[in-house]
Amino acid sequence: MKRWRMRPAPDAAAVQLLTHDRCPSVAAHLLAQRGITTPQEASIYFRPNLGQLHDPFLMRDMDKAVARIEHALGEGERIMVYGDYDVDGTTAVALMYAFLLRFTGNITFYIPDRYAEGYGISTQGIDKAAEEGVGLIIALDCGIKSVDKVAYAADKGIDFIICDHHRPGDELPAAVAVLDPKRDDCPYPYKELSGCGIGFKLIQGLAKHNDIPFTDLEAYLDLVAVSTACDIVPITGENRTLAHFGLKRLNDEPRPGIKAMLAMANVKRRLNITDLVFVLGPRINAAGRIEHGRQAVELLLSHELAQAEQIGLRIDRNNSARQDLDKEITRHALELIESTDAIRDAWSTVVFHPEWHKGVIGIVASRLIESYYRPTVVLTESNGKASGSARSVKGFDVYEAINACSDLLDQFGGHMYAAGLTMPVENVAAFRERFERIVREGMTEDMRIPEEEVDIELSLTDVNDRLLNIVEHMSPFGPHNMRPTFLTRGVIDTGSARIVGEDHLKLSIAGSTDPKARRFDAIAFRQGKWMEHIKRGEPISILYTIESNEWQGRRSLQLNIKDIKAGSEGLLVDEERAAGQRVALAS
Repeated sequence: MKRWRMRPAPDAAAVQLLTHDRCPSVAAHLLAQRGITTPQEASIYFRPNLGQLHDPFLMRDMDKAVARIEHALGEGERIMVYGDYDVDGTTAVALMYAFLLRFTGNITFYIPDRYAEGYGISTQGIDKAAEEGVGLIIALDCGIKSVDKVAYAADKGIDFIICDHHRPGDELPAAVAVLDPKRDDCPYPYKELSGCGIGFKLIQGLAKHNDIPFTDLEAYLDLVAVSTACDIVPITGENRTLAHFGLKRLNDEPRPGIKAMLAMANVKRRLNITDLVFVLGPRINAAGRIEHGRQAVELLLSHELAQAEQIGLRIDRNNSARQDLDKEITRHALELIESTDAIRDAWSTVVFHPEWHKGVIGIVASRLIESYYRPTVVLTESNGKASGSARSVKGFDVYEAINACSDLLDQFGGHMYAAGLTMPVENVAAFRERFERIVREGMTEDMRIPEEEVDIELSLTDVNDRLLNIVEHMSPFGPHNMRPTFLTRGVIDTGSARIVGEDHLKLSIAGSTDPKARRFDAIAFRQGKWMEHIKRGEPISILYTIESNEWQGRRSLQLNIKDIKAGSEGLLVDEERAAGQRVALAS
């Protein structure tokens, strides 16, 4: 069972300052929780503006990167745009390639083969560049740790520009320019851009230095939005502005490749961040997982819908194959955990099988956490090595845990909650043992229980179309700007509860048995176990978000129930503290 925890109360003075006729107390509370404490900040939050983007030349080495590209363009030098095979990498390559193609035809792009080359800059890619007479490689979403590969390229007379957003190692590559806001010596004020976001800052720098109007760059914001959503970076600051205008571009002027994917997914509504993550992202990723990431770039660069549909159909088939593999390997991995006492009873999960498909093991790691909530590493054999993906749980830095095992590894990289790693097969047992010890030392018992955070407690009388309108204007949602989660105690179903789909509950919720009480349509995914309790007429307490649901042309407010508990008392981790945060919507 999940723990429910009330988010810390915002500063009361900030809430009071933000509250006015157009911003009721609930909205002020939600804004202050997100660090927005003045009316001016609220105005910026609700009305993103491209003028809010930072000067690209605040980023360390931006001047060097721009100068080197301008030199290459002036001399007719051949340029290779190089990127990772995932969504962030392929969107970044499509963005950079399309922009530079406006100024030179002497350009190519390269996506490494996921299985033959693996993540990051490869010697095969550099050799290919040398064969083609490339003088400059622009690496996107990779390269920050590629010290040896950049040196290898230099020996062949090839310069590198690195555009990455991953954490640097102890030594930076000796590239002409290393663009990474996470460099200790980089003064750039926003640190959370995606790899494609870094690429966008580079073309922004090129445009600014050459008096190209910013409006010429707006056609690339759709790609930045897709990468920002799918790489699960914070939707704050500059990312939120880029995502807002990128979504607008996706909805108003979708490129042929996006149109083709949406048609195959039968999506006709206006897109939001969730659609990018669960509709577009898996399809773009499927190219690299099943065949080759180059297909994804070709799809995103397509100018003709017919060509995009042809590539998109192939990618859609790859996505279906990916789904089948994902389900089968997840089932096999769960069997392995459940049949092995040492793994089942551990605080971490490290599973290895030499025949698992490398393209889906990151997805499998995420799936395993749904059943066994703990830091998880899934490994398979690739090119004679154990190679895999790690995923973590709230509060535990899996990157640092893997870093503590670095002497057992050939390479690794990633973030706090997701990482990739490669090691000799014979080191898997030692890695499992040490990783387990590090997890036990770094996690508390509380961290082993999944947790839902509550923004605010409401009565159902506070839930109305006005609140929904305010919530919708808080979008785009994502990490650090999640759709607000509300708690309401002691609600009842009005008699229409039924199971729909795969164990989902469809309800009509009211705050009391009063026939005049407003009823709300509600959906509770994977909560069918509560059916008997609800049918007995017993009250439940719910955690939920509110959203607009459209059915047969009619729009209505719907509750999306995230979790359910019986009764109405003792629901929160710190019930006494939370009691002070109950806020009613100002009239």
